[in-house]
Parts: sequence; structure tokens; C-alpha cells
Amino acid sequence: MKYDLVVIGGGPAGLAAAYEAYENGVRDILIIERDKELGGILNQCIHNGFGLHTFKEELTGPEYAERFIDLVNEREIEVKLDTMVLDIDENKNVHTINTEEGYLVIEAKAIVLAMGCRERTRGAINMPGDRPSGIFTAGAAQRYINMEGYMVGKKVLILGSGDIGLIMARRMSLEGAEVKAVVELMPYSNGLTRNIVQCLDDYNIPLYLSHTVVDVRGKERLKKVIIAKVDENRKPIKGTEIEFDVDTLLLSVGLIPENELSKNAGITLDNRTNGLVVSESMETSIEGIFACGNVVHVHDLVDFVTEESKNAGRNAAKYIMGKKRGESFVELKNGANINYTVPQKVDIDALEGNLTVFMRVRDVFKNKAIVVRDKDNNIVQSFKKQHLAPAEMERITILKDRLNYNQGTLTISLEEVK
Repeated sequence: MKYDLVVIGGGPAGLAAAYEAYENGVRDILIIERDKELGGILNQCIHNGFGLHTFKEELTGPEYAERFIDLVNEREIEVKLDTMVLDIDENKNVHTINTEEGYLVIEAKAIVLAMGCRERTRGAINMPGDRPSGIFTAGAAQRYINMEGYMVGKKVLILGSGDIGLIMARRMSLEGAEVKAVVELMPYSNGLTRNIVQCLDDYNIPLYLSHTVVDVRGKERLKKVIIAKVDENRKPIKGTEIEFDVDTLLLSVGLIPENELSKNAGITLDNRTNGLVVSESMETSIEGIFACGNVVHVHDLVDFVTEESKNAGRNAAKYIMGKKRGESFVELKNGANINYTVPQKVDIDALEGNLTVFMRVRDVFKNKAIVVRDKDNNIVQSFKKQHLAPAEMERITILKDRLNYNQGTLTISLEEVK
């Protein structure tokens, strides 16, 4: 079984990449999805707020997914659902298994990795206390309520103020549950400002910043959760404990790019993002394997996932049609108060337009400038920002005519506005 392009993952990233590859001349495309339907995580995100950038209108998650599913179906792009990818070998053979066809080896000229991300669990954060029922990741609870039709609890505490946790605070309230509080370890929220307002403030749900869970109690079902304030080293402060009588604890404590396949294939990972190292074309360290979406770095908005994934699909099409990648790259590095940059390297000759760079900052800042400097510390470009926060991904556009190979590396930092 041979295809020009195999896309692993049928969520928003994979759908956009496959669609864009088709629009750029590739016809022999296969999308592999482990679930029973396309759409990925968007299927359980029934709230609105999607599509403002891509479609210039406000959609729910399933509506946004449907737009791209329709585009893929109209182009008769082949899809294998309920199919698990087991391995990618050095010859770009994709090893899969499903219940209808059994074990399959699929040959590909190019591959796009679009596996998304997974949630951190209780074990990942070493939460103390008993191990009763009633503790869920926020995403699991979202699926139970929105897709399976099960109510997970009536008296709820949420640990972590990421967007999923905030949205589930509102969702649980709308279903009649009493959400006691959202608890956040950091001194700032990890969700978008609009979600703080719409999901907490509008429902009078308190947000405890610089607090964490120090004990969980319950024999069979969760009975109590105890939180405490933390110091500047994120250690609980004795005497600041607050006790909540709840039957449900939701965990919104971070997302991890789903890269087990990538690791096994020998693709280089970035320990800052837990995602993949990519160039401006979204090509990974292995020629002909591209990546996009949350498998590269965790995004705030699906519209940005779509933009990035179209870039991957477009460049995968160029590779299939014979375009070779460059041998010279300018490295992008994060400087003061920048957590990471994506892409991590750029082939300037391959740039068709300006260079878009995504990044996250390390803390909350006001009235700063994102400054791009070359190896000689010369300013390449500067961007004034009134407000920056780790929860909100920043995007800058570096003009192509400001870039050349003599710059060696580009370091992106936060600096005082001059």
C-alpha cells in the first residue's frame, strides 16, 4: 500500500494539512485517525469561540471541525478511522493496525505528524492523599459530559486555570453542579483572559492564585480536598490550609505533545516544548517528515493550529514534487524571559514571504518589547507589547528583507521599551 502523503491524526491539524496538500497538487493522500470519527478534540469542545481568524465568524468546536471534514470529503481524500499507528521506520513506512484490515505497512513519500497532545494526570504532578473515585482530568470530564452524556459530579473543585479547566468550570455550572473554586499554583492564571471573564467572573467562581492541593480525602468517593497557599518556591505554607467538601476534583494541569511515535522514529525533540524541532517549513529533523499543531507546541487557538498546519501541508506537497531542503539554516534561540520559539531554525532561501514566529513568555509583563537580535547583538526587528502572559501565545512576523545568513543566529528576548 503506497501513498504520496500520509497524515497521522485526523484532528484540526491533520485535516488542514491534508486539505492544503491537496490544494497544492498532491492527490494521493491518506489520513490515519485512531478514533472512530474525524475532528479530534474539537468534537467535545461544544462551546463557541472557534474560527474567528480562519472563517471570520464564531463557531463551536464541532462546527469548526465539520468545515474541514467537508473540505476533505469534497476532495475525496482517503481516510482510515479506528486505526492505530504503531511505528514509523527509517524508510517512511507507517506501521498500522485496525480491526478490519489487521496489520498494515503503508509506504509514504512524505509524512505529516499531527497527533495532538495529551493531558497531565494526577501521577504526573505527584498529588498527595487518598485515591478515591471522583478525580478526573478536565478533558476526560468534558468528554463524559459533552459526548457520553454522563454528569461526573455535583460539588466540584478544579486544580489548574488552563483554558480547559476554566471552560469546564462554566460547563459544570451550566449543568447544575456547584463549582467551589479554581485553584492555581502560579501567581497568574494559565488561561486566556476572555475565559477568566466568561467562565469564572460571570459565574462568581473564585480563583485562588498561588495555591495548590495538599491533601485528598475519601475512601470510595472523594469527600474533601484541602488546598494551601504556596511561597515563591511553590512550597505549601503551613497554616494557610482551606478545606472544601467536594465529590469531584478536575485536573487542568497542563498538556504534553503526543510524541511517542516521533521519539521511536528518532526525530529530534525540543525539551523546552516537549514538541518537535521544526524549520520554517514545519519539516522535522528527518527529511520528508513534517509536523504541525499541538504535536509541535501547545496552542491557545485552533485558528493558529490551522495556519501552521496549512504551512506543513503546503511544504509537504513541495517535497513530494521534488523540492530539496536547504543545507544552511539560521538558528532561532530564546533569550531573556522567552520560554521557547517555533520554528527553531529557518532556511532563508526557502522563505516565500515573511517569517512568522510563535513563542511564550516566562511571566506576566507589561509595556515590554520583543526584540530580535543577530549574533553581533544588532537589532533585526522590535515589537512593542502592552501586555504579555505565559497563557497567551505570542506571534511576531519578521520581515524577510531583514534576514540573511550572515546573522548566524537570531535571539529573541523581552527588553525594556526604548
